[in-house]
Amino acid sequence: MRIGLVLHELHRSEHDLAQELLHASERHRVDHSIYHLGQDLAQWSRQHVREIADIARDYGQDLDREPKAELAMGRRLRERASELLGRKGFPELALLHDLRQIYIQACGVSADWEMLAQAAQGIQHLDLLALAQRCHPDTQRQMKWANAAIKENSTQILVS
Repeated sequence: MRIGLVLHELHRSEHDLAQELLHASERHRVDHSIYHLGQDLAQWSRQHVREIADIARDYGQDLDREPKAELAMGRRLRERASELLGRKGFPELALLHDLRQIYIQACGVSADWEMLAQAAQGIQHLDLLALAQRCHPDTQRQMKWANAAIKENSTQILVS
């Protein structure tokens, strides 16, 4: 069975998505809706990481419930850069790039959840299926948020 491998990849992907959401929110701190929603959506992925780590033991994987967080210094540097870029440069293009990256990563995570759900259903592992059914909708909402933010911002940013 290769369920453990899928759980390992899903754990990594959810962690990466959480980090991308946090970094993007910090880079665009001057846009309060991006900042606050990005922070909230990142927490969903961080919770998924913990839940995946818990169930992964049953499938031969020893995953960290709390992957290493970055140093506070890196966060402060990104926040300061966000403030400076908000005053000059092309921060709006960076916003579109970040939203696109979040959307792409969330699509990958969504595909992983779908694979896991299908496998769990096939082998009738109800705990694994319940996890996928609980977490996958959050990932779909993360995708929808990024896509909606791209639609909302693209025209103004690209034609101005």
